[in-house]
Amino acid sequence: MSLADHLYELRYRLGIALVAVLVGAIFGFWWFSGSLFGLPTLGDLLLGPYCALPVEQRVSPNGSCQLLQTKPFEVFMLRLKVGIAVGAVLFSPVWLYQLWAFITPGLYTKERSFARTFVLLASLLFAAGAVLAYYVVPEGLSFMVGFGGESFMTALTGGEYINFVLLMLIIFGISFELPLILVMLNRAGVVSYAKLKSWWRGLVFALFVFAAIATPGQDPFSMVVLAAALCLLFGIAMLICRAHDRRQAKKRAADGLEGLGLDEASKVDSSASDLSSVGSDPADLGAGRTSVRHDDAT
Repeated sequence: MSLADHLYELRYRLGIALVAVLVGAIFGFWWFSGSLFGLPTLGDLLLGPYCALPVEQRVSPNGSCQLLQTKPFEVFMLRLKVGIAVGAVLFSPVWLYQLWAFITPGLYTKERSFARTFVLLASLLFAAGAVLAYYVVPEGLSFMVGFGGESFMTALTGGEYINFVLLMLIIFGISFELPLILVMLNRAGVVSYAKLKSWWRGLVFALFVFAAIATPGQDPFSMVVLAAALCLLFGIAMLICRAHDRRQAKKRAADGLEGLGLDEASKVDSSASDLSSVGSDPADLGAGRTSVRHDDAT
């Protein structure tokens, strides 16, 4: 296709993706206060970590777990923000497919297989990180609000709390992609298992530093949980890289390429053909036995 056709194709794919996210945002906006098939509302799910705090540590003005609204239309904007996030997550297969359909024509068959695996594993890892963050938030909140003892009462606004929860879900989800990126770099030949093994102490330290900086709550519980989960995933990625490098080494050994340097020339048979025996059978042609005499031109 021409450049203009590619731009038209991109506009078409983006349009479908945006419509899917918009439909998901409308559903998420309704689900915030509506129940579907007896399931808890989205508002109840988001308030779960906050309501898990002890009653003496949070404000319960009406005898129930509630957040504060300090600005006009604050709740409307929060519901809209949460709805867009829900739409992007629930309808992710739609916009991921549109992205996939746009880039697929430029990929080889092997690259398409790798891309499918990468998208599937990335989605699963992001979901696993978000679920872990959902269960970590109550412990982190309990730790942070417990510093005041009985002298303080926690009264969080809706904007502060929901932004905190969404940020935790996103950070944990994205962080879980790091080991997958490491495996893909290993398969691409950028980094080997031997290098990773020699760097593992520094990488583990870097994961703990990353967890300390990335977690928005700055509580030690969230940092340790995120760092421990990343270290576990890093160990699994190391095993996968080790198995891949061993398979590649066996393949090179079978092809006789083991131990060859990148700048080493291939072995070429430069010995002369045997022309002493002359035959007339056409089957002998090319085997060094021919009855046809050639001059210098031919």
